[in-house]
Amino acid sequence: MGILGKTSSGKTTLIKQILDLYKVDKSTIYFNEDISSDISFKSLNDNIGYVPQQHMIFSDSLRNNILFAKEDASDEELNLAIEIADFKKDIDEFPKGLDTITGEKGVSLSGGQKQRLSIARAVLKNPEILILDDAMSAVDANTEKNILNKLKKHRQNKTTIIIAHRISQVQNCDNIIVLDNGKIVEMGNHYELIQNGKWYKSQYENQILGDKND
Repeated sequence: MGILGKTSSGKTTLIKQILDLYKVDKSTIYFNEDISSDISFKSLNDNIGYVPQQHMIFSDSLRNNILFAKEDASDEELNLAIEIADFKKDIDEFPKGLDTITGEKGVSLSGGQKQRLSIARAVLKNPEILILDDAMSAVDANTEKNILNKLKKHRQNKTTIIIAHRISQVQNCDNIIVLDNGKIVEMGNHYELIQNGKWYKSQYENQILGDKND
């Protein structure tokens, strides 16, 4: 699922409700067929992987930063998470590879590298629901495409929610919602929203078609 909207339209607020960070009527939120109020916080946490806008990077090795999500992960699981996040090429360039120390708050990493580390950490536990909150804003177009393709390949039959400002990150989602002032004002797949001819279409024309004409 893709979630779009203007700044302060309610995108992050919606996600925080799902994560049980805001006190709302939980009887109106469902996970599959289960009511949110019937699910323990631990169970919710175990089944959700979340990449926030503000990344939590520890002054430790890249390896331990990623393994924070699943300390007993096998090397195979760790390498797959790194592959999905399209982070391997960066790790290979560091002299100490996965043993590279990130520094305080990830000072030794670029913005895009912090995002990909956070994505690798979130996908490592293979959650039923993966939430990416503007988690690819600092990566280039090719890296973004690689991550999206790998998520689609490796997360079949699981839910991935992508909050973004760039249409390119959500246009292949099965369902896309557009928020405005905390309300859903458009909903459908990419083709349906283009046909609607509203905000989504204008953003698509500005971002995608505009780039092609440059």
